[in-house]
Amino acid sequence: MLPGSPELQELCTIVSRAIGGLDDLELSLNKFTGSLTSSLVTQVIDSCKSEAPTRRLLRFFSWCHKNLDYGLKDKDYNYGIRVFAEKKDHMAMHILLSDLVKTGRAMEAQTFGLVAEALVKLGREDEALGLFKNLSTYKCPQDGHTVTGIVNALCSRGHAKRAEGVVWHHRDKIAGIEPCIYKSLLYGWSVQENVKEARRIIKEMKSAGIMPDLFCYNTFLRSLCMKNLKCNPSGLVPEALNVMIEMKTYRIFPNSISYNILLSCLGRTRRVKESCNILETMKKTGCSPDWVSYYLVARVLYLSGRFGKGNKMVDEMLAEGLQPNCKFYYDLIGILVGNERPYYALELFERMKASSLGGYGPVYDVLIPKFCRGGDFEKGRELWDEAMAMGVTLRCSSDLLDPSITEVFKPIRNEEKLSLIDCAKAKDQEKVKKKMGKTKKTKKKMTERKVKKKMTKMEVKKKIKKLSLRFCIRIHWLKMKTLEKYLKQYDIERDRELKHGTWTISIKTLETDIATDMGSCGALDPQSSTKLTCPVGLVRRRGIGEGIVLHALEVAWE
Repeated sequence: MLPGSPELQELCTIVSRAIGGLDDLELSLNKFTGSLTSSLVTQVIDSCKSEAPTRRLLRFFSWCHKNLDYGLKDKDYNYGIRVFAEKKDHMAMHILLSDLVKTGRAMEAQTFGLVAEALVKLGREDEALGLFKNLSTYKCPQDGHTVTGIVNALCSRGHAKRAEGVVWHHRDKIAGIEPCIYKSLLYGWSVQENVKEARRIIKEMKSAGIMPDLFCYNTFLRSLCMKNLKCNPSGLVPEALNVMIEMKTYRIFPNSISYNILLSCLGRTRRVKESCNILETMKKTGCSPDWVSYYLVARVLYLSGRFGKGNKMVDEMLAEGLQPNCKFYYDLIGILVGNERPYYALELFERMKASSLGGYGPVYDVLIPKFCRGGDFEKGRELWDEAMAMGVTLRCSSDLLDPSITEVFKPIRNEEKLSLIDCAKAKDQEKVKKKMGKTKKTKKKMTERKVKKKMTKMEVKKKIKKLSLRFCIRIHWLKMKTLEKYLKQYDIERDRELKHGTWTISIKTLETDIATDMGSCGALDPQSSTKLTCPVGLVRRRGIGEGIVLHALEVAWE
């Protein structure tokens, strides 16, 4: 069937139509009077896969399955499954796989690889492994191609441990494809940034007689740099250079991709000096930097505020004869505009126009509003006229060129003082100050009181040491002021003799008011003698310092 045949055009129009539901689609297909063949089905799906939704493609395939019955071949089913796998439509894949089993068709190894990859990307790695275990149901053998497919699918998302399990159970089926399997496993551990396991895979390759190539070392270098980027940024350069020295010992010379991996991580940590040194190292070692290398260094220079040096780096790149793509200029101009350096961005734009790359519209759409909102309407008008003369289609409005419409944003950083009267946070703080009464004077008084209290406590401790008391009295219901008075008036001694099951405390001089204070809490009877006795049951012993506790009165070792 020719690509421009009327039958193909009619079916493509029906399937791609956005009006109507799936039932309307099937009714329109039932009115089709042309001859339907398996090759026509494949052509329709191939023509409409980028335009029509997957559900309409699935309904069309189901309609063809009903009308052609056994007219569809194995390759038609496999092609349909691959299309739905590329679109990551899990339900459509499941339906077609069920139809494939019911009709007794065979699934190809390529189809299985795409389905497994789609399932893993959807987070259904268990389902992908189950499909691999039951390949006999789909009349697909478990050979080296299918083992490679499931290992690649698992390692693409970092499931290297499960992939190693598959390799271990089917190691007799990977003869001759060991390098491919090892590369997939190395990539899987690198996705997890597991440097230790990635190094183990490289050692296993060497022990198996398989020499790691440039791809393996670049993969390992990426995992090492990403790990150091998060945990040890200072070790980025020395550890990466050690890996490159190891590569050279095996006559594997680092290329620009190897150095760009390191430059990318250095740029993320704003290591300007080290980035420039790595670029010079590339030139000295005979590895010619590409435009990505210059882009990474110029980017970190712009981000760190070294705008003139960044432009010199771009000039050096152009002098080397390297021609970057439009994305190079888009990104760097965006960084300069974001850092409030539109004139440096304009200089870079002139270099872009000198290289005749084209695609100037997005740059004009960024620069014209920036100059106009910054107050430079003349430069904005000049850029607008230049774009119109070149026939560039602009997305920004011409109202930007009108000073009466466009609001100019002036910097306010030069103001000496910032007023916080209208700030909501300042108002809340003022309310709290009024409520708590914490003005400057009250704060000063509070600090003075705290100092006095601290001084009083320290004086008490000094007096206790001077009196050389063997016991420290803590009376919990009295205040610190009365404690100082009592220490001056009384000398308390402890009678060590235990008489008739009681402890005896001797107080030499006892005044009535103090006895009343103590007796009010039940510690001492004001009418009793100067000797106080208590039952042994009230005695509390504590390790080194044994003491007597009478309700709130406590006599303990100092």
